Amino acid sequence: MPTSTWSSTKAKVQLKLSVQRLRTLQQKREALAKSSRRDIALSLEKGKIESARIKVEAVINEDVNLELLELLELYCELLIARFGLVDQNTREPDQGIKEGVCAIIYAAQRTEVKELHVLRDLLMQKYGREFSTAVMENRGDCVSERVVKKLSVETPSTQLVDGYLTEISKAYGVKWSSSATQAVVKDETQIETPEEATPGALPSYSEERPSIAKLPDLPPTEEEEEKATSRSKNTTTSAKENPEDDFEALARRFQELKKR
Repeated sequence: MPTSTWSSTKAKVQLKLSVQRLRTLQQKREALAKSSRRDIALSLEKGKIESARIKVEAVINEDVNLELLELLELYCELLIARFGLVDQNTREPDQGIKEGVCAIIYAAQRTEVKELHVLRDLLMQKYGREFSTAVMENRGDCVSERVVKKLSVETPSTQLVDGYLTEISKAYGVKWSSSATQAVVKDETQIETPEEATPGALPSYSEERPSIAKLPDLPPTEEEEEKATSRSKNTTTSAKENPEDDFEALARRFQELKKR
């Protein structure tokens, strides 16, 4: 049964104080994270890559913790909005608030928010030792998976570290790229850039093409021979009769050509 030490007034006050404290702490963490990113950019600019990687791991862990604080703030706001369900005299919390209650009992002790610690104790007193123990052991996966993941201790992967370094270098205008990115760019360059052809390996377009064999002309017919002979005789005769008019004839032909 719920214990007699539960105070709805005190619980509501602690919920509101927890929201304010969580917001203030998030702002403080965000300012520190911004300063840390600036230091990482300076390390990259100076070529201190290993130092930058270590600092980035700390920034990643801080970001995860910051996300946990945001989740807890949302759960506190949820309990304030549905405080009527919280204040019910029941052995276990209603399904509408159970996720928030379990998250606070499970994660509050991993934060530095004292108001959240007090709220956790009040909830544990209200719902009893058995329920609280089951929540702290996460029996039946009663705690949100997002909260559990935020509290798990893991070393950031190389890809995640490189991703943070890339974004920080872009944000502060520092020229840097990860070794993996450089390898990909190198491979693409090798694929896209063909090797230069050795002289004489292939014929160039400037070289003269081999001449095509010309077929022999067909012999002229008798009619064509007579016309050619007649034309030749007429030309010779006119040239002999009027040698002084050759220039005029050429000039006249030129004028006719211009009219066409």
